[in-house]
Amino acid sequence: MTATLAIGKKLVALYVDTERELARSLAARIARAFRAGGFGVTLCLGQRDVLEIDTDGVPPEESALLVTVGGDGTLLRAARIAIEGDVPLLGINTGRLGFLTEFDQDDLSIADLPAIVDRGLFVDERAALEAEYEGRRYFALNDVVVRKGEVSRLVPFGLRFDGEEVTMIPADGICVATPTGSTAYFLSAGGSLIAPSVDAFGVVPLLPHTLFSRPLIVPTRAQIEITCDSEIAQAHLECDGDVLADIAPGSSVLVRRHPKTVRFARTSPLHFLERLEAKMLWGVSIKGPRR
Repeated sequence: MTATLAIGKKLVALYVDTERELARSLAARIARAFRAGGFGVTLCLGQRDVLEIDTDGVPPEESALLVTVGGDGTLLRAARIAIEGDVPLLGINTGRLGFLTEFDQDDLSIADLPAIVDRGLFVDERAALEAEYEGRRYFALNDVVVRKGEVSRLVPFGLRFDGEEVTMIPADGICVATPTGSTAYFLSAGGSLIAPSVDAFGVVPLLPHTLFSRPLIVPTRAQIEITCDSEIAQAHLECDGDVLADIAPGSSVLVRRHPKTVRFARTSPLHFLERLEAKMLWGVSIKGPRR
């Protein structure tokens, strides 16, 4: 966690889960509050026709802060926009978990958000991933997954680190996760929790057909290559849960650290273990009273 972020340009962008009425109505209230506080408001491309919010028409990449209204998935999609302009993200949760967001929807502090932003925010910098396939590059904040397509049988996936072959493993796929993504799909696949301050990525096979497969923790400087078996019918490249490309048999995907970091704006320094306990009940006894 770095020093406080002083907002010099009084312009905020909104990225909203437009499928949910609660998110739309809360976003409208937030926009009105920012305008009353002397801020300009802009919307991300594709949302202006859905949301009844007056905007300044400025590209979101030029804003001082990108506020997301929705769940963790909304924030992950907004991160693809924020990283282009190095814009800090501040998330407001209207979804189920809200592990990455700063506020829950019923937090009374939301009404004072313009004043909170004016006073200054803490910046929490997170490493991201870049996947390369056939000359195209794809961004991911949580994870990159190479997964088999519509075939029922297990197929081998190869792993290389910095050009050195590590293993061929029969599995449904391979997941590479950042510390931010270690609490998401990577955790469900049997991966380890990684504190955000750790300079490492996690690698785990998906449903491997072996008794000896374990997650790997590798340095963020590593070049991770995932190879699809030549007999595989088809595989998919997924970034943060979205299928972005079909992978041809016998080809590879290169995964490495993204050259930029994603910046989270926070009202106070993040206490990772406390958030694990509050949001995911980490370390909480099933018999004891919840705090």
